[in-house]
Amino acid sequence: MLTQNQIGVLYMVGSVICFSVMDICVKWLDYYPVGQVLFLRFFIGFIPIFFIIPKEKLLSFYKTSRPGLHAFRAITGALAIIALFVGLRELPLADVVSLTFGGPIFVTVASIFFLSEKVGIKRWSAVFLGFIGMLLIVQPVFIDLNFYYLTPIIFCIFFACVAISVRSLSKTEANYTIAFYFTFLCTLLGLGSIFFVEWKLPSLLDFLIFIIMGLCGSIANLLLTQSYRLAEASLVTPIKYLSLVFAIIFGFVIWSEIPKVLTLVGAALVIISSLIIFVRETKLKKQIIAPRS
Repeated sequence: MLTQNQIGVLYMVGSVICFSVMDICVKWLDYYPVGQVLFLRFFIGFIPIFFIIPKEKLLSFYKTSRPGLHAFRAITGALAIIALFVGLRELPLADVVSLTFGGPIFVTVASIFFLSEKVGIKRWSAVFLGFIGMLLIVQPVFIDLNFYYLTPIIFCIFFACVAISVRSLSKTEANYTIAFYFTFLCTLLGLGSIFFVEWKLPSLLDFLIFIIMGLCGSIANLLLTQSYRLAEASLVTPIKYLSLVFAIIFGFVIWSEIPKVLTLVGAALVIISSLIIFVRETKLKKQIIAPRS
C-alpha cells in the first residue's frame, strides 16, 4: 500500500507528463490558427471536468455568488494561455518552459499591490534573483529583437492575476466551479476567432493530436490539484521542474533544439528563486498555486 505522500508524488509526476505532452501538441500544431487550437484545447478539456463534479451538484455546479471574480480569473487565464501558446509555437520548448517557472515571482509582486502583503528581504531577494534569471533567458529580445520571448513573460504576468483571484475564489467556490468558468470562457474566446481567422479542417492524425492535447491539459490540472491535496507541498512542488528535463529532451528529439548555456543558467536561477518563494510561503501557510493552466 502506498502512503498519501507517495500517491501525491505519482499524481505530480503524472501532471508534469500531461503538461509536457500538451506543450508538445501545441507546438506540433503550429500551422493551425491560435484561436482554433485554443477552442479545441478547452472544448475537449470539458470532458474530465464533468467527472469531478459530485452527482448531487450536477444541476447546480455552475451557481455562484461571485460572477465578476470568475470573469476576471477566466479572462486573465485565457490571455495567459494565448500568450503561452504563441510562445510555444515560436520559441524553443525549453526556453518557454523555463520562463513559465517565473510565475511565482510575479505572484509575489502582485500580492504586494493587490493584497497589501508585506514581503521580507528573503522573498525580495528571490524576486531579484528570478528576474536576473529571466533576463538571461530573454536576451534574444535585446540582441536579435526576437520579441516572441516576451510572450512567456506576459503569461507570467497574467498568471499572477489568476493566482490572486484563485486564492480569493477558493475560499467560497469549489474547484470544479472555478475550472468550469475558466474552461467555458476560453472555449467561447477560441470559438469567436472563427469570425476573424479562417480555420483549417484537421487531418485524422491532427484531430487525434487535438484530442490528446485537450485531455492532457485538463487532466494535468486535475492531477496537480489532487497532488497538493494528498501530499505535503514541500515534497511534490520540486517535482514540477522535471518539465524542463522533458522540454529539453523532446525539443532536441523532435525539433533539434539545443538549449543555450544562458538559458540553462537562467532557468537554474528562476527555479532557485521559485523554490525560495515556495519555502517562505509554505512557512506563512499560504495557498500554493502552480504556474500552469
